[in-house]
Amino acid sequence: MNGSLVAPGARLIDAATGDVITGQALAAAVGAVAGTVAGIPAGAVLARTGLTVGAAVNYLGCWEAHRPVALLDPSLNPQTLAEMVRRFRPAAVTGLDEGSAGAHPGALPPGYDRRVLDMVGPAWVRRSDAPAPSRPSPDLGLMLATSGSTGDPKLVRLSRAAVVANAVAISEALHIDSSDVAPTSLPLFYSYGMSVLNSHLAAGATVVLVDGGVLSRGFWAAVDRYRATSLAGVPYHYEALARIRWSPAKHPSLRTLTQAGGRLRDETILAYHEKIQARGGRFYVMWGQTEAGPRMSILPADRLPEKVGSPGCALPGGRLSVLTGDGTETRRAGVEGEIVYRGPSVMMGYAETAADLSRGDDLNGVLATGDLGFLDEEGFVFLTGRLRRTGKIFGIRVNLDDIEKMVSRSAVNGARSVAVVPSESGVVVWCEGDLDAAGRGAITTLLAEQLQVHRSGLDCRAVEVMPLLSNGKIDYRALEAGS
Repeated sequence: MNGSLVAPGARLIDAATGDVITGQALAAAVGAVAGTVAGIPAGAVLARTGLTVGAAVNYLGCWEAHRPVALLDPSLNPQTLAEMVRRFRPAAVTGLDEGSAGAHPGALPPGYDRRVLDMVGPAWVRRSDAPAPSRPSPDLGLMLATSGSTGDPKLVRLSRAAVVANAVAISEALHIDSSDVAPTSLPLFYSYGMSVLNSHLAAGATVVLVDGGVLSRGFWAAVDRYRATSLAGVPYHYEALARIRWSPAKHPSLRTLTQAGGRLRDETILAYHEKIQARGGRFYVMWGQTEAGPRMSILPADRLPEKVGSPGCALPGGRLSVLTGDGTETRRAGVEGEIVYRGPSVMMGYAETAADLSRGDDLNGVLATGDLGFLDEEGFVFLTGRLRRTGKIFGIRVNLDDIEKMVSRSAVNGARSVAVVPSESGVVVWCEGDLDAAGRGAITTLLAEQLQVHRSGLDCRAVEVMPLLSNGKIDYRALEAGS
């Protein structure tokens, strides 16, 4: 590919209106946004990105204009967005009208004017007399936040080449072609959702922009109306669908199911594998990280159930190995350590300020994932734990230390000490002290609101005495074992 993310024949469908944009019309819409973006001050764009055709075209237009763009949750806390504007000094913040009712960007930042840009819509645009950051690296294409709405999120810096390489590798691994139709079951600002959009458009396929999520009737009405061929989901989606006894047999056009964003229980994987296989379809387990653009491995559907429990082998162009405790790297079967991924989609590095956007490639294609595991004799990876203090709630990465701080700073009484650990379904918040059911419920409500996730991904529990290591620190491994 030549750096474009939209192959001839690719289509965007607006499920709300039925409008179809393809061919010359899609190219013209993307080109119009690119022309508008070229006329704003130099620098990156922060784009509030909802599940709309306008948001997708805005992203593609920034890409076409070679303008680095950060895809952000449109319901991002206004204070967090204001802090990101202060730190990154973007050329503009677009998508001010994106998001559901009540999602608003907050007050106009100092040094910016509110303007309505042709084909882009309402935006904050940096004034010409405002301090401007140094120009971003010409290789930089896309930025994604690392931690949702917790703390002050860092941005993952992905090069243009990395984004294209991952889109092509996914298209190849999943056999995506022009006959495929993918609904937006995931947010576009979430790396998995972004990769579904990219991999389908790059293959000349169709993406149906539909909001509401996989538990809404409107979503499945759109799946049937536009004969969607695939569904992408995180563990929460598949577990929730299993609880309502959903079956792909209800939607005859579906032929591919993919799962990433955390570990799905083996029995659930096998159940969906059997259901879709009975109809001649395929279930793919994948593994990835935003820092890898984002997907790194795939378990071929024909290796289930033989390899259940593994997210597969590296995507085409990638390579997995294990970093042992003594600092050596190996691909020997059965050796456990931190999994290392090498490939063209690895990020350039993180960004915490505008100055970081000017840096080149810090990692040179090598990512220490922070996941612990081992390879088997065929190179299939098996994950056994995490090296760093992060977790995922419905596929959205969260910083566990940030969550502990939120609870500690809250006005909920009775919790003397707080420890947060990951679980298969989200996170467990352990509270030491006299915390009754009402207190635990208050903490769950507080976190659900601040993290903007459903409360079912948060399990608040009481512990009489927090387990400690010999050095006096909290024994997180003991808490994980009890979760």
